[in-house]
Formats: sequence, structure tokens, C-alpha cells
Amino acid sequence: MIPISIHKIITVCKGKMILEGTKDQVNEISTDTRKMKEESLFVPLIGAFFDGHQFILQAMERGAIGALVQKGQEFPLGKLNDFYVIEVEDTLQALKEIGRHYRQNSNIPFIGVTGSTGKTTTKDMIAGILETNFNVLKNEGNLNNQIGLPLTLFNLEPCHEIGVLEMGMNSLGEILSLAKTVQPHIAVITNVGFSHIEHLGSQENILTAKMEITTRLREKDYLLINGDDPFLKTVKEESKTYRIITFGIDPSNDIYAENLVCLGEVGYRFDVMIQKKKHTFQVRQPGIHNVYNGLVALWVGLHYQMTPLAIQKGFDRLELSKMRLEIVTYGDVKVINDAYNASPDSMKAAITVLNQSTGIRKIAILGDILEMGSFAEEGHRRIGSFIATSPVDYLITVGKSAQWIAREAVEQGFSQAHIYQTPSNDLAIKVLKTLLSPRDVVLVKGSRGMKMEEIVNFIQERS
Repeated sequence: MIPISIHKIITVCKGKMILEGTKDQVNEISTDTRKMKEESLFVPLIGAFFDGHQFILQAMERGAIGALVQKGQEFPLGKLNDFYVIEVEDTLQALKEIGRHYRQNSNIPFIGVTGSTGKTTTKDMIAGILETNFNVLKNEGNLNNQIGLPLTLFNLEPCHEIGVLEMGMNSLGEILSLAKTVQPHIAVITNVGFSHIEHLGSQENILTAKMEITTRLREKDYLLINGDDPFLKTVKEESKTYRIITFGIDPSNDIYAENLVCLGEVGYRFDVMIQKKKHTFQVRQPGIHNVYNGLVALWVGLHYQMTPLAIQKGFDRLELSKMRLEIVTYGDVKVINDAYNASPDSMKAAITVLNQSTGIRKIAILGDILEMGSFAEEGHRRIGSFIATSPVDYLITVGKSAQWIAREAVEQGFSQAHIYQTPSNDLAIKVLKTLLSPRDVVLVKGSRGMKMEEIVNFIQERS
């Protein structure tokens, strides 16, 4: 982090100093006292079940030189010594303002990535390719929201040449806020699916929310959209100051993949026309959806004058974030760990990867897809119908909503004798203790709240 003075922070946040310390330079900004370093500024956030103001004294004891405080919140002022306290209207808003300050003081190009599914993988692919030629800043893990994105921007250093930032959301207005902070030069929308439909009500509203990423695009900036997505097809270039680039498999797209060859667990090989010359690429992550993700990264690499050879080098050495179609063999069992999160579209994509995998038996362990609202039954039943037409040998469901997957699968002809419906990970593990056999391949997938990695951990430990 580039150091910043307390007095500059006061100016940026429009804060009021109510207690003064002696050390003026901040070397880190933190929202978590458990990870606090010396000479940090602590920003206490307020959530549904916690109030960070309770930990201000702990922050001081761990070496912080000061803290922001939200107007009206209680904190132990009398116990603080040689410690700056800066009062602001809203600590979360202040965190974002400091993040914007860091962004505005950087002249490097930024790429913003959003979409219902594939955000993290696409971000990783773009960054992975660019890192062949550039020093790249990207958000790690799930730091893609109102808190995580500013924390990522604090890591900006003079050595960085390009920023690649994933932007997540749950409701309207969130991407708008993130776009104001990031001000991307290139915006990417991977697709419009059903994620967060409980909060947004319809795919039309999801599209509206995703399009908020364009609100800070300037003239001659770019919006990359999936031209094969039925909802994104409606986005027109008319009256837009920015340029729209479509990607996909249909030849009508600006950049498209052709001559696709499925290589199973080691990805896809495909051709792309570049300046009237055909070039062959391989993405080494399974699933045709990763061809789409790869096309975005490929276009970005070409935009920044990278050669096809350098782009393929980026694909070859790419390491994706954990629990995203992560294929690992534990003893004599192969696991497709896609446990980070789930939507109907991403679950179907994961099942397709299972179908294409090599193993004696294919076992799908599928948990609830959360935040589906009134679409929950239909969304899960779609998965069950897909399972019934797949070469899956056994289905284990985890959770209440996932029961609809099992019911629909049976109604569509899947063997009832090969289905286990369980309410929890523990009971799914109990089933696996007797079901697993050598050379099985097991898919584990569910929403983040289902913590399906507990099942993966069991398979790892038994090996």
C-alpha cells in the first residue's frame, strides 16, 4: 500500500478529528483487527450481527494509529491513548471514498468484470494472460463487493500496469457504486442468469443491475458482452458513447471460437480468426463455458498488443481460484470441487464437466441453490431434468430445495434406487462412507451457504 497521511484521509472522507495521535502516516487500512498490522488505520464496519466499534481498543493494542468512527456509535474514547479518532457519517462509505482516492490517483487502465456466473474465472483468466506481459492488480478470493473492492485498491503500487477487478452484487445500485469507484476502461458482462433472482425479481432486472457497470465508461471505452446470451443480445450500441464487443461461439460475434474440440478434463481447443489468420488456442479448464471466459481474456490480451503465443502462455500457466471446477484426485477417488457457489446455469455446466470426466462411476452431490425466491422449485427441477438425461450413476442431494432435483430426476426416468436425499452435509458424508468405490469421480456443488467443501474435506481425509 502507498502510505497516506491521516490528514489526507480526513479530507477524502470529509471527517472530523475528535482525538489526535502523534503518528500521521498510515501504512495499511484494515476492517479486521485479527489481521491488523502496526501503523494501520482501523475502519469499523457495522453489520446485521456485529459492530466493529467494539474492537477499536483491540485495534489500538495491536498497533493501529487511529480509527474511523461512525457518527452516533459508542466506542471506548476514554481508554484510547495516542490514537487518532476520525468521525464520519458512515464508515463503509468512508472506506469506499478512500478506495476511490487511490483509484483516482492511478493512471493505469482498469478492467471490470461482472455477470451472473463466471466472474471469478473470467477475472482470473484475464489477469493470468495479462501477467505474461504486465504487472497486474486483481482482487483475490471473494473481495468483489463494497468492502473487498476498496481493500483491493489499497494494494495499488507504482509497479502496477493494469487492474482487473471482479464486481459482485446482490441488488440494484451495488454495481453502480462499484463502477463509480473503479471507473473501468473495459467492462465485461459474462452472462445474465438466475443468481440473486430472489432479490431482483426477474432476469430483466438482473440485466439492468449488470448494465450499471457501464455508467462510468468514457468515449472509446469498451463493453464486452456474451453475444450468445439471449438477454445480452438486447443490448444495442445505438446512442452509446462506448464501443460494444460481442464474444461467443456464433459466427455473428465480433470474436468467436470455431472448430471446438472437447478435451475432457483438460479443457477445450478452438480456433479464432485474428487479422484474417486462424490461430489455435487451448483453455486448460474443463467445460464449454470456459471457452467463453477464455474468449474475453483473449480479446483483452489482443487489445493490449499481446501476441497469440503470449496469450497461450497465459492460458497454459493459469491457476484458478479455489473451489471453481477444481479437479483433484484423493487416493483412488477423483473429485470435481465446484463447491464455492451455485446457480442453475453453473450447476448444469458442472454436471456437463462430470459427464465428460473419466471414471468408473459418476456421482453428483448437489446442494441447495440459494437466493432463488419464487423460482426455487423450477430452478432445481431444471437441474433434475438435466441429470436424468446425463450419464450420472448416483445422485446425492443436500438440503431442502435440492429435493426438487431428486424428484424431477425420478419423474424424468432416473433410477430411484440411485438417489439419496439428505438434509445435511454430515448425512451425505454418511452415505459416501458406504457408497464410494475406487475410480469413482465425484462432483460436489452447492451455494456458498451450504458449505459443501465439508464433503470434499471428508473425501480428502479418507484417502
